Amino acid sequence: MYDLHTHTYNSDGVLGPSELARRYYVKGCRGVAISDHCDCSNLMETIERTNSFCMRAKSLFGKMQILSGCELTHCPPAQIENLIDEARKRKTEVVLVHGETVAEPVAKGTNRAAIEGGADVLAHPGLITEADVKLAADMDVMLEISARKGHSLTNGHVARVALKYGCKLSFGSDGHVPGDYPDPQTVNSILTGAGLTESQAETAMQNTAAMFNRDALNKKTSKT
Repeated sequence: MYDLHTHTYNSDGVLGPSELARRYYVKGCRGVAISDHCDCSNLMETIERTNSFCMRAKSLFGKMQILSGCELTHCPPAQIENLIDEARKRKTEVVLVHGETVAEPVAKGTNRAAIEGGADVLAHPGLITEADVKLAADMDVMLEISARKGHSLTNGHVARVALKYGCKLSFGSDGHVPGDYPDPQTVNSILTGAGLTESQAETAMQNTAAMFNRDALNKKTSKT
């Protein structure tokens, strides 16, 4: 099991990074990204805290990998590309953008800006258009299947259009509290519940796992 989308008390989660990592380690997770909410007001400080923890924690949780991430959240679309670049310059290993979920009033155009800006993952992209899915496939931007209440309402739509256009899917719990962090069986149920076959669910988890591959990360960060 791998998870590219979690939150600590460095944004709006309730756990510290160490407890989050420990809870996932006990569940048998093989890789987790700490991706706290960022915008132009807190990007530098939040990434610095996350990077510091991830660097110190590399040998503390067995073979489980911990990635330094961030989720650009409710940012004006015109700022998103520059913020993605800034996050990568600060050694963020996985950059997510908080997509146009139906559960929140995200600015129209956020999905397109995230894709054009080259985010790694467009989180919970809501009723994303087919044109944006085509572009995401071309730009190698993954679309998230979300475990989060509200954001998960459009998982079926996201899965359907992603499969139609060959766009990669990833998994993210968007966990904020201990009960949000799933075990491997629950992750599989979420993916298949979105309409994926067992084989397609496995591919989505392979896509998620690939972000923990050093070569893949180096390829992304070399763009900056």
